[in-house]
Amino acid sequence: MQNTDQMVQNTDRNEREKVILVGIETGAEEPEEQSLDELADLAGTAGAAVAGRLIQARESAHPGTYIGKGKILELKELIWETEASGIICDDELTSAQLGNLEEELNCKVLDRTLLILDIFAGRAVTGEGKLQVELAQLRYRASRLSGLGRSLSRLGGGIGTRGPGEKKLEVDRRRIRERISRLKRELKDVENHRELIRNQRSRSGLKTAALVGYTSAGKSSIENALTHAGIAEDAMLFSTLDTTTRSLMLDNTQEILLTDTVGFIRKLPHHLVEAFKSTLEEARYADILIHVVDASNPDMDTQMHVVYETLRELGAEGKPVVTLFNKQDLLEEPVVQRDFRAEYSIAASARTGQGLEELKAALLEILRRDQIYIERMYSFDEAWKLQLIRSRGQLVSEEYLPEGVCVKAYVPGEIYGKL
Repeated sequence: MQNTDQMVQNTDRNEREKVILVGIETGAEEPEEQSLDELADLAGTAGAAVAGRLIQARESAHPGTYIGKGKILELKELIWETEASGIICDDELTSAQLGNLEEELNCKVLDRTLLILDIFAGRAVTGEGKLQVELAQLRYRASRLSGLGRSLSRLGGGIGTRGPGEKKLEVDRRRIRERISRLKRELKDVENHRELIRNQRSRSGLKTAALVGYTSAGKSSIENALTHAGIAEDAMLFSTLDTTTRSLMLDNTQEILLTDTVGFIRKLPHHLVEAFKSTLEEARYADILIHVVDASNPDMDTQMHVVYETLRELGAEGKPVVTLFNKQDLLEEPVVQRDFRAEYSIAASARTGQGLEELKAALLEILRRDQIYIERMYSFDEAWKLQLIRSRGQLVSEEYLPEGVCVKAYVPGEIYGKL
């Protein structure tokens, strides 16, 4: 779907659209200034330049205009002084708030959700990613179409001008509903395909570790360093949206599947959570979670909290967690960092390779808990048992002797009785 609200429309790439960031300080644990710092990063990722900021302290957002009347006047002056072409609000706005702010300020008005959707639209590569982004965009727009009735009906003065506007609105609603239904059917097929792949993995006996973490923490870099997956990586937020799964050998006998997931963020739009449900569920169905943390980020603790809250909302709690404090190469001095909600805390760097062997050892220890070590002599008539061990367990060694095959292996409990 064409995004009519893209931030970059200038043909000259050196001319970046100027925006003002607007937030509400409600007395929450996290200072609004920190949230605006992240919003500035999002704006930069979308191609905009931040020309100024405005924060209002109030108990909650104004239901009609997000900020109060006095702050709107202050914002008008700031827009005029900086020659900004629009504002970006740090929360998801209602249709009334969007419409009223546009009318009051006479400029482009975006909210945090629309900004993130715009970034996702530019980053989606695969067919599934594009479907998910379009579905999220349509759901966002559908919930705000009601606010367009007024502008659509302004065809002239007097009685009789309202009908065409409402008719156009109903047409738009119907088209969006039809497109959403079609996208949901297509994504259901994708979800069924993912479920089939998961079942195949389960039957093969291969365990899965999911890389989770805040956006830009370095998940793709870690997967590339471990598996040479060749995933695109950069310093921008949401550099990768599509999940990738690669095989990783932990030692000469143990193999595990490593899955990258989309990065988390503060105030992750619920439209995206719903649209990316099948992708985010990779964390829910994984056997182990590898929590990648940007150790060089001053907001590291807040970001870790956001990740655990998102995992809780996805129903991905109660799994073994290995936390990688990535980007150690960016720290001026080594710092002992610990995640008390994880079983292992490892200082790591995707760039230098620090901690990656320690990560493999930790994953191996976790997997060994659910396995039974056996040393057996099997007759040649029991050769089928060796095949079962190869397919469902980890064969450490096999020695062919005149009386049979001497086997050392780790096997899952569910097949131990057959051996």
